[in-house]
Amino acid sequence: MELRRLGDTDLEITPLVFGGNVFGWNVGKEDSFRLLDRLLDHGFNAVDTADVYSRWADGNSGGESESVLGEWMADRGKRDDLVVITKVGMDMGEGKGGLSADWIERAVEDSLRRLKTDRIDLYLSHKPDADTPIEETLEAHQRLIDAGKVRYAGGSNYDASGLAEALAAGRAEGRARYQVLQPEFNLYDRDEYKGDLEDLCVREGLGVIPYFSLAAGFLTGKYRSEDDLGKSAAREGKVKNYLDAKGKRILAALDEVAEETDATPAQISLAWLMERPSVTAPIASATSVDQLDELVGAVDLVLSDDQVARLDAAGEE
Repeated sequence: MELRRLGDTDLEITPLVFGGNVFGWNVGKEDSFRLLDRLLDHGFNAVDTADVYSRWADGNSGGESESVLGEWMADRGKRDDLVVITKVGMDMGEGKGGLSADWIERAVEDSLRRLKTDRIDLYLSHKPDADTPIEETLEAHQRLIDAGKVRYAGGSNYDASGLAEALAAGRAEGRARYQVLQPEFNLYDRDEYKGDLEDLCVREGLGVIPYFSLAAGFLTGKYRSEDDLGKSAAREGKVKNYLDAKGKRILAALDEVAEETDATPAQISLAWLMERPSVTAPIASATSVDQLDELVGAVDLVLSDDQVARLDAAGEE
């Protein structure tokens, strides 16, 4: 299995990161364990989660995904086989959240406890915090690194100006440098990353692990009209936004390439991301072993220049 270096870190990950947002949400503990077992069987080694996953679900308070992952690692003795990525900064209720030093240093202890580990490989600021100076945030990250609780820091949902500010601040002694960006980026949603933000990541040597790589499932080809929205209540609101002329052009291009390659739309969508020079590895979730088996097939799919060009063109406004 090919390994890709994550930015300027010494972390090496497989070309696909498994999205652990499903653990403890729409996938129960036993099925989550089966997915993680299968992930390692396929040779993959990176899982992305967050403290807030899945606070949005009825009866959940956050931390469910980390807890399931931690129980699996402890049960299977597989901590050293995984690159564990988690995040801090989203609203956890009761005034908990943001990127203040006080909260980061409290939240990391909660994450370590749930994950049943003494270290987090990559700890991401989940989104910018306008109420906290970036210098304070980076100093908190550095203290965690110095203490051995975190190996590397990164950011998610930063725009080009915010990331540039963070990288500039991170040059000072006693502050962590963001080594990785986690942006929203896929065949449909390109505007936030493509352009200045992507150029900055390339220039600064950042690792890039896009989320929503399959556009909430739209790029699997499962949703073709509003009649299909009932297939997933969890994704209905998000997917509906993709059922426009642009979305239909993208599905048509995916269908065309699928016929040429004997691959699925999901595999093609992930391969398109994997072949982009600035992208280290996309994040994708699965709720069944069959889905996971399909997704990992993207790693062996090579798209031609013409196929990439057609997919590019389909998503242009």
